Amino acid sequence: MDDKYFITRRSVRRYSDKKVSRELLDSILREAMKAPTCGNMQLYSVIVTRDEEKKKELAALHFNQPAATGADVLLTICADYHRFTRWCEINGGYPAYDNFLSFTSAVTDAVILAQQIVTIAEMRGLGTCYLGTVTYNAPKISELLHLPEMTFPIAAISIGYPAEEGEETERLDLSGVVYDEEYPELSDDMIRNIYKVKEEFAPNKKFVEENGKENLAQVFSDIRYPRSLNEPVTADLLEFMKKQRFL
Repeated sequence: MDDKYFITRRSVRRYSDKKVSRELLDSILREAMKAPTCGNMQLYSVIVTRDEEKKKELAALHFNQPAATGADVLLTICADYHRFTRWCEINGGYPAYDNFLSFTSAVTDAVILAQQIVTIAEMRGLGTCYLGTVTYNAPKISELLHLPEMTFPIAAISIGYPAEEGEETERLDLSGVVYDEEYPELSDDMIRNIYKVKEEFAPNKKFVEENGKENLAQVFSDIRYPRSLNEPVTADLLEFMKKQRFL
């Protein structure tokens, strides 16, 4: 294993035509399932999408971003209490997992599994990219994939052989996110200093210019993730959580 992997890793959004063998994919998933899980319950499911027509339908729900349209494999990682609840029921148990606590447990399991899949796949020479759009179309994705009650799509990952190296990304300094013993009181100057690395990153400067904003913070708060987007999506997600019996 390259000892610089974690420092140099990049998301890949464009893939070659080379196919990922089922054997390799199953090996990655099998190894990823060794990841930690709440109570050893494995509260997740993985929907593998490879059929070209199904991928087109699914990619459309990810806004047809290149990482979705060009990948050989699309994975949808789901929080899943459906399977575990049924197992308890058919064995005379009294499962009580239709609540927010259980939802957070299943979400945690799904997220840990998703990152384990990404790491193992990339160490096997594949490229991956998280499709953050999964939360915006969770109900439609669930309908397309026939997800039952007490399941919820949490993460979507594209996988394939890279056709490009991927773009470099900046990260905050360790001192900006790691605090000893307790959360410190951060002054305005400390906050500015923490985010200086993002403000000075050339691609981010371009975002600011293209969006006609004064700084990068305004790009995030006013353009990329504004209240006008966050609140309607939140309402939809809460309603869908009720439908899936997590609330």
